[in-house]
Amino acid sequence: MIIAGADGSRTGLEAVGWAATEAALRQAPLIVAHTVPKWVCEETAGYYAEVGRWMREGAESVLVSARDRALRERPGITVETKLLPGDPRAALIKAAQGAELLVVGSRGIGGVRGLLIGSVAYGVAAHARTNVVLVHERPSAPRAEVVVGVDGSTGSMRALDFGFTEAELRGARLRAVQSWAWPHPGGFEPADRDGEQRHLRALQDLLAGHRGPHPGVDAVAEVVHGHPVEVLREAAAGAELLVVGSRGHGQLAGMLMGSISQAMLHHAPCPLAVIH
Repeated sequence: MIIAGADGSRTGLEAVGWAATEAALRQAPLIVAHTVPKWVCEETAGYYAEVGRWMREGAESVLVSARDRALRERPGITVETKLLPGDPRAALIKAAQGAELLVVGSRGIGGVRGLLIGSVAYGVAAHARTNVVLVHERPSAPRAEVVVGVDGSTGSMRALDFGFTEAELRGARLRAVQSWAWPHPGGFEPADRDGEQRHLRALQDLLAGHRGPHPGVDAVAEVVHGHPVEVLREAAAGAELLVVGSRGHGQLAGMLMGSISQAMLHHAPCPLAVIH
């Protein structure tokens, strides 16, 4: 089961379209969900009853449009719609319990102008136990490649497993990318060829260890000297999907997301999967 959040925005419809394709690839049902304040779903009298009825009608219109978009994208899938009461972040996270994926647009109709990511997108990416995909505008003609950010952490190992599965489903190449740089007061220390080769061999060995269940996937390793955010943004430009772990090495205890995964929420140039 895949859950997609719909709010009537353009990015919300893009997210539903992406989720429809994913549902077809996984042969899974798709649930399109829209949230309204809790009181809208409760029986009220007088003026508020009329407002509630108007809001429910609007919500139904959003769900119908989203369902139509999903079926235009992939006509053969099973699509169900749900109206969820409550705060959209909490409601979507609860609805996605036990789902394979929770898919949302990067910014909704309530987004503040100038912000790169909306509060709902950030909230579900940070707090959901389910793997989350944030959909920005999709590349018009993406190359058949899934890019995975790897740093050796447990989170990036799970991201690599997810990336292999996605690459196999899509018939795409997997590109595992590791940035290699140590900061010093003047910026980053110069690249060292021997050190870079050591990191590359280690990453290639890591890929070989994860390849077993997916022998048909063309997987390549790439080690790039530079800041992780810039390296991943450049590597993922034009790709079908970028995959990162929710937390990597060097993160402070108690943080819900690592600094790199947080940065990619804002700067990913393609759909972004955050693996919990």
